[in-house]
Amino acid sequence: MALSNPAQANLLQERSQRFHPVESSAGIVAAQEAQAAAVGAQILREGGNAVDAAVAASFALAVTLPQAGNLGGGGFLLLWLPKRGTIETCAAAARGPQLPEAMNLGRGEAVALNFREKAPLAARPDLFLNADGTVNRRLALRSLLSTGVPGTVAGLSQVQRRYGCLSLAEVMQPAIRLADQGFVVGPELGASLRVAAPFLKNDPSSAAQFFKADGTPYRPGERLKQPLLAASLRCIAEQGASCFYRGRLAQAMVALMQAQGGLISLEDLERYQAPWMRPLQGELRGHPVLTMPPPSGGGATLLQLLKVLEPLQLQSTGLNSAATIHRMVEAMNLAYRDRNRLLGDPDQVAMPLDRLLSDRYAAAQRRRIRLDRHRPATELEAEALPVYGGTNTTHLSVVDRDGGLVTTTTTLNTAYGNGISVPGAGFLLNNEMDDFTAKPGAPNAYGLRQGSQNAIAPERRPLSSMTPTLVFHPDGRPLLATGSPGGSRIITTVLQVLLNRLVHGLNLASAVAETRIHSQLWPDQISTEQGLSPDTWSLLEQRGHQLQLRPAMGSANSAEVRYADDSEAKPVGSWGVADPRRPDAAAVPESP
Repeated sequence: MALSNPAQANLLQERSQRFHPVESSAGIVAAQEAQAAAVGAQILREGGNAVDAAVAASFALAVTLPQAGNLGGGGFLLLWLPKRGTIETCAAAARGPQLPEAMNLGRGEAVALNFREKAPLAARPDLFLNADGTVNRRLALRSLLSTGVPGTVAGLSQVQRRYGCLSLAEVMQPAIRLADQGFVVGPELGASLRVAAPFLKNDPSSAAQFFKADGTPYRPGERLKQPLLAASLRCIAEQGASCFYRGRLAQAMVALMQAQGGLISLEDLERYQAPWMRPLQGELRGHPVLTMPPPSGGGATLLQLLKVLEPLQLQSTGLNSAATIHRMVEAMNLAYRDRNRLLGDPDQVAMPLDRLLSDRYAAAQRRRIRLDRHRPATELEAEALPVYGGTNTTHLSVVDRDGGLVTTTTTLNTAYGNGISVPGAGFLLNNEMDDFTAKPGAPNAYGLRQGSQNAIAPERRPLSSMTPTLVFHPDGRPLLATGSPGGSRIITTVLQVLLNRLVHGLNLASAVAETRIHSQLWPDQISTEQGLSPDTWSLLEQRGHQLQLRPAMGSANSAEVRYADDSEAKPVGSWGVADPRRPDAAAVPESP
């Protein structure tokens, strides 16, 4: 039968979507910096699994992405590895007894690792307050008082030891080489160093580390060598985390603290531990969703949002329509209200997580959403809660040839942390203490107004928005890994990637590239990237919203497992997406 409209035959063989992920016949690494992603892919080719690749790429990011990659910061990691069926890597998940915190899902196991920074023993609630009770933003962001006890080295070495196939020394060699021999500066780092020059040059060690002898920043195409950082990495590769927490690097950090009024002591470093944790589990359209528990406020807030939004049938109102954005924003404001008031470090504060994540509470939250009108932040803040009765972070995602998944987000908090490098060691320190509540109701660097649950206290971990997330097919097969940097916008970035992929039906690349919006209760406005039409903007204003055009949000570097068909348990490859918002990002395949 002849076609009535020949155009419908797609004679030009055009694809239905504008963006397409990088395809691999094996594993893939998607990261915010291309040379670090290539390091992870090379480790996969050398027989490493997703954990080996993630650890290698993370240490490489400490070299090639100094504004966020780090030794002196912290983060979270979530993994799933197979332990039954055909496994081509070392079957690390089946090695030894299962961790008590691990959970079984499909033919493998998943577990979360918390290597978030901790407040020093000498920290106190009024650490950043002036005599008149106001918050001293310089102390909170640009002093050694802003530095929490770092967790990155403890976390990466611990997950490598338990779940890696290769040795720590093997996976760290590429990072050591990049620091020692240097790497070519890309456009993103070149621009970042120019912007950060005024405050980085205030610290002699940072000035020597990141600028040429004449004081000018390295330009794109020039080679940046970091011999002091190479020596620190080599020490960690040879001695493990003990070099950082008890040995030469610990002594260097403590000497800096004592000389310049910081709080971190040798006892703080020796006491630091990165605990394994059981992931939080939710669901979206029948797909299990695993994410981080507190002190990541991101995971619980993400699952709240998914539970509130799924029954609202966003696929019917349409991707980024005014009606869809209105529903999302109203749900975001309610969820951020809970995040800011109720969440904190589970080791020190009680939280009503079961109630926050219950079907009953989600239904009550939906009833608070007016479909025709925005509810102002002042109105929501005045309500009694019914349950009672950094921007600079980096994210990477890995899939290995067995379908193993790792998603990890690490941070110094704001770009380059507090800008202070450890003399003789070549790495920057975080300003993560600003993620605590310096004063209830006073905004932090990301505009979040938080409560006393997140007050500064000795050995407490500050509440975070980092939201590394794994998604599975309804039958338990691994599907995708995602996450993002972006401060308080991390949660809503991850939310929109998941909704775009699983509700609106976009492929992974389109799901990541689509225009993003954000709202967090305070300030009472919608932040939006370029891409919303004037008509949509006007319709939202008619509902009572205020909108602000903002810079591009996040860097949701993501990876997805490929199968030949829905009946296959064994993957045939993977897809990876480097968020186009970051020019130096890349998804690098293990094999074409």
